[in-house]
Amino acid sequence: MHLKSITLFPEKYPTSNYYPFNVSVFKETKTIEFHANITFFIGENGTGKSTLLEAIAHKCGIHIWKAEEKTRVRQNPYAQTLYKYMDVHWINGYVPGSFFGSDTFRYFAQSVEEWAIADPGMLDYFGGKSLITQSHGQSLMSMFRARYELKGLYLMDEPETALSPKSQLELLKILNKQGSKQHAQFIIASHSPILLACPGAEIYSFDHVPLTRVEYEDTEYYKIYKNFMEDRTRYL
Repeated sequence: MHLKSITLFPEKYPTSNYYPFNVSVFKETKTIEFHANITFFIGENGTGKSTLLEAIAHKCGIHIWKAEEKTRVRQNPYAQTLYKYMDVHWINGYVPGSFFGSDTFRYFAQSVEEWAIADPGMLDYFGGKSLITQSHGQSLMSMFRARYELKGLYLMDEPETALSPKSQLELLKILNKQGSKQHAQFIIASHSPILLACPGAEIYSFDHVPLTRVEYEDTEYYKIYKNFMEDRTRYL
């Protein structure tokens, strides 16, 4: 494990009227501690999971690959500033890492393809194959299998989005394998009850204020899927 904890400073927030500083979980949570190599952030959409994940990336110097935004819509000036009001605490000093977002992966894959024109060996870091000539799900799994062999802090935002249940099981095996080696630490925002089943993983629920650790069987995802499988007619 590399990252020990995160400290938030609500008293220093520049506003209480705009997202994310108007979100209760960020107002009431002061410290988030990590006790396992794999930590999940869960909760309904809009509760702040992805926002905190991106803030951790910024604070840890991890680049988030995004295409240039071109819009005339008025932007929230505070949307990407949470990292300015938090500290991260390492166990044995800084380690490099990466951020995965299912909505930005295609842009990252295209960038890798351009680098590989000048340096074909670049693809060796991502499974040895072009990421854009495979299906979306296949390219994701190629990257996961190759990238997470390296020591680092890995942040993942809803990796299950483009993965079939079978591929989610494969990713679950990768997380369990790499997390058990102690060289990799994962913090993952997810809705997947398959991924959440990772042995020894820690789960934080953003549906609780302040942010609270919960057991796998107590998550809404587990309960909903279990009840549906046992009697799907109740949902029809």
